[in-house]
Amino acid sequence: MLEHGGKLTQAARRYGIAVENWLDLSTGINPHGWPVPALPNEVWRRLPEDNDGLLDAARACYGASHLLAVSGSQAAIQVLPTLRADCLVGMLHPTYSEHAHAWAKQHRVAALNAAGIETTLDELDVLLLCNPNNPSGERFAPDTLLTWRQELAARGGWLVVDEAFIDAEPQLSIARHTGAEGLIVLRSLGKFFGLAGARVGFVAAWPALLAQMQEALGPWAINGPARAIARLALQDSVWQQHTRERLQGDSARLAALLTRHGLAPAGGSSLFQWIRTDRAAGLHEVLARQGILTRLFDAPASLRFGLPGAEGEWNRLEIALGKLA
Repeated sequence: MLEHGGKLTQAARRYGIAVENWLDLSTGINPHGWPVPALPNEVWRRLPEDNDGLLDAARACYGASHLLAVSGSQAAIQVLPTLRADCLVGMLHPTYSEHAHAWAKQHRVAALNAAGIETTLDELDVLLLCNPNNPSGERFAPDTLLTWRQELAARGGWLVVDEAFIDAEPQLSIARHTGAEGLIVLRSLGKFFGLAGARVGFVAAWPALLAQMQEALGPWAINGPARAIARLALQDSVWQQHTRERLQGDSARLAALLTRHGLAPAGGSSLFQWIRTDRAAGLHEVLARQGILTRLFDAPASLRFGLPGAEGEWNRLEIALGKLA
């Protein structure tokens, strides 16, 4: 299995610091997540049902007509490669590593840079992009993506767009354009809503593909309590707008803080900043010894910093950054 952020118990054992004493900046999850209310008792006793309003809430929030609810984006990431015969799949490097891991099991994967997509598109059967990209923060305009979708679909190809970090910038989303063959969009409640533990995500695509995915995943892909929480969160448009504004301000604050300490970001999103430096491994280690967990990448050598939450966490990060050589 691949390495991911958020492995606090592992870090606690390695550095001898109790879990509750860590500042975890490794995941890119909103530290001010949607406030989960108490749930009615029957939610725990009944089997999940598809007509509980979850898909209606997601359609209204994302503007997509055809959706499938899945157990986080990961479920879709693992199933999608099984629905095509051997093909060539292009994706950025670096990007969220689970995509390449899943597709490479039975397909050929080509690593791309953003500037090379146009010249490579004719060779690809599938183009897979994270928008914004994780961890580099590269963004792709909707018109550009839709043009690429048209070119790919004309020869039976797919454009797959993982929009896990797009909720704070909804103008970039192309979920509302799904329904025509060749366009697949993944959405998740884990990052923006701060509900990663609920494992709720959605696939927006054309009906025939969604039917194939549903058959592969089987019934009850999401548990009842998670469905209830997700529906309420998706309906809370006031919280969403307030959170977009807050995250954009906090992200700019984090970028400025890192820059003041000689770590100017090479990219980022509303939920993280990405630092490219040959010193990444050493900086990760020094911060970890102070109970601050970042996400370390080897190729290229880099660190991803998520957002601190309470003011004391911001102060703690600033003090730790001041101790870096």
